Amino acid sequence: MTSREPKPRTARATRYLTLALASLLVLAPTVASAYIGPGAGFAFAGSLFMVIAALGLAFLIILLWPITTLWRLIRVGNPFRNASATRVVIVGLDGMDPGLATRFMQEGRLPNFQRLAERGVFRPLDTSNPSLSPIAWSTFSTGTDPSRHGIYDFITRDPCTCAPMLSSTEIRDAKKVLNIGRYMIPLEKPKIRLLRKGTPFWKLLGDKHIHSIIQRVPITFPPEPFRGLLLSGMCVPDLRGSQGTFSFFSTASGDAGQAAFTGGEQTVLRRNKQGVIRSRIVGPDNSLEKGHPRLTLPFSLIEGRDRRSARLEIDGCEPIELELQRYSAWVTLTFNAGLGIRISGIVRFYLMSLDPDVNLYMTPIHIDPENPAMPISHPKIYSVYLAKKQGPFATLGLAEDTWALNERVIDEKAFFDQAMLICDEREQMFFDALEHRRQGLVTTVFDTTDRIQHMFYRYLDPTHPANRDKESSAYAGAIARTYERMDGMVGKLLDRVGDDPDTVLIVMSDHGFTNFRRGVNLNTWLRDEGYLVLKDGATTGGDWFENVDWTRTRAFSLGLTGVFINRKGRERSGIVEEGDAYVTLIAEMMRKLEALVDPETGQRCIRKVRSAIASADGPYRYDAPDLLIGYEGGYRNSWECATGAVTPEVFSDNTKSWSGDHCVDPEIVPGVLFCNRALTLERPHIADISTSVMRLFGQQPGRHMQGRMIFADEGTPATVAGPLDPASLAQSGSAPGALVHREPVVERREAANA
Repeated sequence: MTSREPKPRTARATRYLTLALASLLVLAPTVASAYIGPGAGFAFAGSLFMVIAALGLAFLIILLWPITTLWRLIRVGNPFRNASATRVVIVGLDGMDPGLATRFMQEGRLPNFQRLAERGVFRPLDTSNPSLSPIAWSTFSTGTDPSRHGIYDFITRDPCTCAPMLSSTEIRDAKKVLNIGRYMIPLEKPKIRLLRKGTPFWKLLGDKHIHSIIQRVPITFPPEPFRGLLLSGMCVPDLRGSQGTFSFFSTASGDAGQAAFTGGEQTVLRRNKQGVIRSRIVGPDNSLEKGHPRLTLPFSLIEGRDRRSARLEIDGCEPIELELQRYSAWVTLTFNAGLGIRISGIVRFYLMSLDPDVNLYMTPIHIDPENPAMPISHPKIYSVYLAKKQGPFATLGLAEDTWALNERVIDEKAFFDQAMLICDEREQMFFDALEHRRQGLVTTVFDTTDRIQHMFYRYLDPTHPANRDKESSAYAGAIARTYERMDGMVGKLLDRVGDDPDTVLIVMSDHGFTNFRRGVNLNTWLRDEGYLVLKDGATTGGDWFENVDWTRTRAFSLGLTGVFINRKGRERSGIVEEGDAYVTLIAEMMRKLEALVDPETGQRCIRKVRSAIASADGPYRYDAPDLLIGYEGGYRNSWECATGAVTPEVFSDNTKSWSGDHCVDPEIVPGVLFCNRALTLERPHIADISTSVMRLFGQQPGRHMQGRMIFADEGTPATVAGPLDPASLAQSGSAPGALVHREPVVERREAANA
């Protein structure tokens, strides 16, 4: 069960064979390769079968490699014959802000970003509307707006029930089962479906025999088959089927049993007569057994005499020595589901304290990349290869445990250390991809910049409500340190790429950042304005629309991006008629929302409200929130609004560690674009990246893609080069170091079809 148990010789030989085959898969040029809300779900099949199938596929590919290579040369020829670049390297730094980047560059903290800007260009990159990671990265992948790829938030509502559902992924157990005693034997595969629409540009490149390695780009779970390698990113669930459920074990006084946190669970520990602490780790539901009981693993914790360490003994494992305030290595947990089925996951432990109370934190249980219970890569053996080469690594889509810090289960040190460990893993796999892909596309997304800014933004604002009752100086430099950490990685990248004229290097982010001081509960505002009606006698309601009277409710809010109209014919209990009634209601609410003033500050909290149907023409615009709310900097949907609750007051201070955000008007939070080539456009958009990469490789963009070519073709003069003038950046809506953005912005020209 530990990650490094001794293995018998046969198992070791199988391991080396697997590693060799995985290496051939990567080297062979013809290989086809919470926030807030519910989990994706979890449905496992025999993971041993998956590995065996992957090995069989590897053998078949190796045997057919000479034939397929010859056939490709005859039928396709050189896929790069019309290319102006034979390799494109894209580094995604989620959430990197152009204002902060400029500030740190001016302070001399980012010499390698400065070097890249001077070699090519640095510009703000206009983001998607709404400006959330799953939406922006889906726009990056497909080259389309949300009305065409269908992702508008992390979660949406089921129109048949108004219950929350994950926007990106659907996971269901097998429906056909054979009942044998207490077991239910599946007779078909579970259903795991990606809900994002559209075709990612790396698949289009693969169809032209230009191969890619794609690592941790959000909204790629489950992985789609294409000619290349892919490791899934944001929205990969943990082994319990959630978007990340941590465990906290403590001897602190309280009722024995479990207590719930947002994003996790606490188990109260008790010592036995011998002074040993015994408890259990809760794993996934056992879908093979009737009633789906939870799988568990017993453990014992023995405190060290020095009071600075402890020994953790999980049944069947070698003892794990835990040091105070230091993460363990990844530990493999193996749950026995019966019938010979074993489910593997990996965790890290963090011993927070031993005196006066024992406090032990365990990360969510990540899917084991070496023995995945669900597909997290394409081909399936790619994650196995990475795990064999660099050891276990984080696979959870939202790997940095923001909720554990929000709930103050862990402190800033524990969170920062965890984020840096994950960043180290990501960098290692990125440079492995760079080494093995000398032609084609390499794309890796780093989450570190986003997560650190979310959780440490309060340090940039001494008056932030989240600083109350928290220290506000120890990690004042965390964001700058993170930018410096990524600058070091960019320096290594520049040294390896050098002045290669055939390699285009792009460092980009999906959006920028701003302050999040005040939450706005739109459901409460809708109640006060008579658009949302509660059941008789109720003045407030809990999560997921508790107490809402749907027969009298015309509008409601769920998630982070907007307001849904309770439309007749779309929602199960819809009451708003289509046509004039709908249009009139939309216009009335837009006018009122844009005039909404925070009584504490006397300022408008919403910059612009957009109608999803009027602002886009794609086929999935009818699935969107009807009103997309573009908040001013400093504001966002409150935590309660995001889960469909109705609170007494509309406005509330944000006192959580999650103190920075980007769920505001997209004009306020553009991303960054660094590139070693000059641009032809002053204001590129994230949808332009995929179109431009297709054209760099000499290929026509997909007919569905909406972006423009931003790089100069031969014979076309470049109009944008060099680093960005800070005065120009201030006009973009992301001034250096700004905490609450209220500057005028330059409207982006609408993207034309390339």
